[in-house]
Amino acid sequence: MHEMSIALSVVDAITARAREEQAEKVTAIELVAGKLSGVEIESLKFCFSAAVRGTIMEDAELMVTVPLSEGLCEVCGERFAVDGYYTQCPSCGSYKVRIVSGKELSIRSITLE
Repeated sequence: MHEMSIALSVVDAITARAREEQAEKVTAIELVAGKLSGVEIESLKFCFSAAVRGTIMEDAELMVTVPLSEGLCEVCGERFAVDGYYTQCPSCGSYKVRIVSGKELSIRSITLE
């Protein structure tokens, strides 16, 4: 379950930022996790709830935004929604499709007090 290591890394990063800002509490955290990032959102939320116990973000609201996954056909230039890495362009039928969004995993914002 790599979601626990991701949750622990997020906690470490936010803790470091909170220290820099001399914050006493983290009240909200927003993550971005694309459908193609390989992260199971519910597992990440569960692991995160365990990882924040006893920290300044224990009561923080966790929001996870899942952006649209998109591909770009390198043959005809069509941009379209994708469900996986290997997909066919709906316009020209080519499999030369580059994933342009949906793989991201990042901390979008944190709210400190």
